[in-house]
Amino acid sequence: MRKFLVILDDSRECLNAMRFAAMRAAHSKGGVAILSIIPPEEFNHWIGVGDIMRAEARERIEAHFEVFAKWMRDRQGIEPELVIREGEPYEQILTQIREDPEIGVLVLGAAANKSGPGPLVSHMSRNAGSLPVPVTIVPEDLSKERLEAIT
Repeated sequence: MRKFLVILDDSRECLNAMRFAAMRAAHSKGGVAILSIIPPEEFNHWIGVGDIMRAEARERIEAHFEVFAKWMRDRQGIEPELVIREGEPYEQILTQIREDPEIGVLVLGAAANKSGPGPLVSHMSRNAGSLPVPVTIVPEDLSKERLEAIT
């Protein structure tokens, strides 16, 4: 089975990336792996405080994931898997791709604003030639109808 790896974060562009990954997976009999990354700077506190913050971050991620997972199950017949990693985003994405040989495509959402597509899309597209899988970049302002037509 081929999986589409999509990044779960608090960005608006994440929504279209999730939709695209689920629709492509449904049409190609693939799967979806949703990766959420907790940046290391969130836990630079005393050990007890850092542990509480880590647990709260995981709860937030799981609640956010469940919204997307329900839509994927109900609308696309896809049961996504959630992976939570801690560290620098670029390193964690590459590590996840290397550790899961079923991942065939990285799906990223691109912001539709004047400041650019976002740091993750910018970094990954600059390094696309050395990535172990193809990258699909989904514009934030692509309509649902257009997404359905291209998937």
